[in-house]
Amino acid sequence: MSEQTASAPASAPAPAAPPPRRVLRAVARWALAGAVFAGLGTGVAYGLSGMERTDLPGLSTRGDGRWDYPELSLPALPVGTPRPFNPENAGEIHHADLRALLLRAPAGATPDKKLTGGWVSTERYLSEYTAEQRGDLTTLLDDYAVRHIAARGWTMPDGTVSRVYLLRFPSSGLAAGFKLGAVLGSGVGETVAAAPGAEPDAAWPDSPPGSEMFVSTDVYAEPEPYGPTQARHAYVGAGDTIGLIVHEKKGGTPAVPFHQTVVLQGQLLG
Repeated sequence: MSEQTASAPASAPAPAAPPPRRVLRAVARWALAGAVFAGLGTGVAYGLSGMERTDLPGLSTRGDGRWDYPELSLPALPVGTPRPFNPENAGEIHHADLRALLLRAPAGATPDKKLTGGWVSTERYLSEYTAEQRGDLTTLLDDYAVRHIAARGWTMPDGTVSRVYLLRFPSSGLAAGFKLGAVLGSGVGETVAAAPGAEPDAAWPDSPPGSEMFVSTDVYAEPEPYGPTQARHAYVGAGDTIGLIVHEKKGGTPAVPFHQTVVLQGQLLG
């Protein structure tokens, strides 16, 4: 680097205007996303090897409150495309139709006429949050370029209302950046409108049976005292896709079928 000259110019140039706050926020989020992406390959390592069939959610006896879900099956991939965690798939992209990766409703469920397993708008997804949360979440969805949102909902005979959303981003790094900004960073999306006082679910095990490798979960429950209904919700992250699962029931939401739903949706994504 050359030395500074002794004589100063007659008039110094005007300082450059600071970048807009939106740009600063985006730069910070990209930096955080990069940090997440660097460690994303390790995932959350829950193995399936050596497990008994009765340990898998949906395959045990029905006396413990689990729902009777249809047998899981992965959708066919376009010819020549790898699975999301294949070494040849650097972006960890789910090439299958996002709608085909949604968990199907269990036996006895009444389908939601508006959340039928098809595409939904960003506004419909944002309706799960309070009005105060939606502005920041809209910015995050825009910054990380969400591509598609699919959703399915149903109501069980005991009154439990279930809603599952899948959000697809252009890459695993952008999906991780959204999750970090919405849940782990600012926390603007850590709660949902149905459970404004939600806390991390203490009943969620550190190593849930049946959980897939490379699938991360953040699970929340509304503690007592709650209002007329209690809600539980969870974020499931896998590659380029983030899932939001919400269960809500008057008088209290059972933990067992909720945890079962989270694990099974993770299996479909992992």
